[in-house]
Formats: sequence, C-alpha cells, structure tokens
Amino acid sequence: MPQDQAGERPAAEPGRAWSGREGAEAFASVDAATDWLLGYPFVFRVLAEKSRPGGVLLDFGCGPGHVADHAARRLGMRITGVDASPEMLALARRQATPGAEYHLVTDGRAGDLPDACADAAMCNHVLASLPDEQTVLGVFGEIHRLLRPGAPLAVLTTDPSCGGIEYASLRVGEPGVAYRPGEPLTVRLRRTDGTWQTVRNHAWPPATVRALLERAGFTPAAQHHPTPDEAEDIADPDHVRGRDWAAERLCPPLVVTVATKA
Repeated sequence: MPQDQAGERPAAEPGRAWSGREGAEAFASVDAATDWLLGYPFVFRVLAEKSRPGGVLLDFGCGPGHVADHAARRLGMRITGVDASPEMLALARRQATPGAEYHLVTDGRAGDLPDACADAAMCNHVLASLPDEQTVLGVFGEIHRLLRPGAPLAVLTTDPSCGGIEYASLRVGEPGVAYRPGEPLTVRLRRTDGTWQTVRNHAWPPATVRALLERAGFTPAAQHHPTPDEAEDIADPDHVRGRDWAAERLCPPLVVTVATKA
C-alpha cells in the first residue's frame, strides 16, 4: 500500500479501507491504544455485569477477532462472531479462540444463525462505516433478532464532538466542526509500525445512537464516556502506565452505549 513522505497512508472510503486480504491485514495491525484504555475494558465490564459465564456472546462486526478473543477469556463466554468480510473472518479463525464460531454477514444478515441465539452482544466501531440511519437500523435490527429477550448490547463508538484532537492512536474529524448524523468525516488511526492509516468514516453522535437503538426495539440506552482515571481500575495496568494520556484526559473520545433487548 503506498505511503506519502510523512508515512501516512492515503485515505480510503468507508467499507473499502479494510476490504480484501490486504485491508483485513491492515485493520489487524491498527494500534488501538486508546481503545484498549477507554473502550474495550469498559465494554467487557458492562457485559460481565449483565451476562453470565458460559453464555454466548455475539460480536457483530468482529473483524480479525482480537477483541472477541480477549472477551472470551475475560468473560468466560463462547463467541459467535459475524462480519461482512470473509478475509476478516479468516483472520478471526486463526485466533483459535476456544469454542468460538464465525459467520458471514450477507446483505446485513447472518442468515445461518437462528433467532435469539445469543445471551449478550457487542458491536465495536461498526457504526463508523455505516452511511445512513437505515443502514444503522438494519444492523441494530439484526442484533435484536439474534439476542434472546432481556439480553444486553454494548456499542462502542467515537464521539465526533471531540474532533481534531490527537489521541494516542487516533484522531477523529477536524477541530471546530459540528458533524451531523451520518456525515462523512476523516479518521486517522495509528498502526503498530508507527505509520498512520487515514479512513473516511461517518459521524454518529451519541444521542443519535441512543435514539436509533430505541427505534430498533431496545430499551432506553445508558451512555458513558470512560476516562483515564476510571481505566486505572479496569484496564491493563502496564497499558495505563505506558503513556500520560493527556489528550484522553482533555476530552475522552469514546462512548459506550448499553441497551437491552425488550
């Protein structure tokens, strides 16, 4: 993949940045330092509080399976991962997560999975690639179908109101811009080799995410912007001590939205 003189990879459209084998491998090499401080540990905490060991955890948009693997080991749950990319699913299967199974999403549906087959669900950074409310509702509707009644869903998103701030592993949008729901914005993601991947994503403000979940049949959602101080109690201690997280303290960029299937 070509790079400019500053080591920045050219921007790619949503849904294309991670397509094919090369795209899947590029996604798997995203650093995600900020996510492992303020995102995934809080998703795991919520699911631990609201689900039970031994149950089935649906990872909708599982990508290369790194997060699912951590969730399985942290929560003691069996993973059912789904994704629209066969290449992502191939990488996920290489994780060899005990008890995990992976399924392809076609036209927005994991058609080989029955209704109410999951005891909990997570959906991490999937909305960023979705261009409009109907597509988001389609994803939430399929998750709703796959969850049993009363099961929890944790959705991890970035907050477009934190635009232009350079975080440890990402920058979302431009400073001073108020993004409307679904509006395109540019996201920069740090890779493990120190280069940056630029992706054209879509903005989904927290209030819109909550409203769309309710339209899809979930109970009124609770939302949380995790902070570095809170992360000291639940994130990996070495990871917490590894940086000063100055930008993350200034404006925590991630939102964990939690809802329940009615």
